[in-house]
Amino acid sequence: MPTPESAGHLALVRDHTIYSCVMGSRAFGLATEDSDTDRRGVFVAPTALQWRFDKPPTHVEGPAEEQFSWELERFCELALRANPSVLECLHSPLVERADATGRELLALRPAFLSRQVHQTFVRYAAGQRRKLDADVRLHGAPRWKHAMHLLRLLMSCRDLLRTGELVLDVGGERERLLAVRRGEVPWPSVEAWMARLAGEADEAGARSPLPPGPDRRAVEDFLFRVRRESALQAGPYDEVVQGLVGGRGGGVG
Repeated sequence: MPTPESAGHLALVRDHTIYSCVMGSRAFGLATEDSDTDRRGVFVAPTALQWRFDKPPTHVEGPAEEQFSWELERFCELALRANPSVLECLHSPLVERADATGRELLALRPAFLSRQVHQTFVRYAAGQRRKLDADVRLHGAPRWKHAMHLLRLLMSCRDLLRTGELVLDVGGERERLLAVRRGEVPWPSVEAWMARLAGEADEAGARSPLPPGPDRRAVEDFLFRVRRESALQAGPYDEVVQGLVGGRGGGVG
């Protein structure tokens, strides 16, 4: 049975989601009959909640199975750091919901992309590779599904650095990648493929059309406007919000 706190967190997702999409294999063009439907989203916690000692959550799991949502500020913070999972969420081809604020967030996608993706994607890939190598040492084989997704991530990183655009669907590489998932490709061949993709990403990073860093100012301006608009809206969270924002509230003692 959910606690009052968890119920309140789920209500934030239910009532204040600005953007939601399908991720995972379905977004990557790698879905099979047994694939789950992974959902990701962004919600905006009302500004009045930010002014309390107990802050709203930075992320919430649920209410549906395989559903995960970030609060807008945390989402933007991670995207500015070129977090692979967050950037991919922002570029999902399977958008389920985007209100006016969500559409503004989507329009900001170029602001988050920079050459920093080379470092963050490759660092994440290196961590996943260490786990695969540990599986091979312990069990004689990697978890093939994870190997497939690591190859996909390296492809995505390489192509993003080459073109400046983040495309999730693997297109013509689908069958080749699914063969890896089924364990039909020998591990040494998979290792060589990973090494080749990593090298191609390094080469692309040196002459990428992406800017050196993200447009932090544009994202910060967007977040400020969203917070201010939320503060100006009447709601059940704080009766004095509009007075404070409008300059009609009393001073701080």
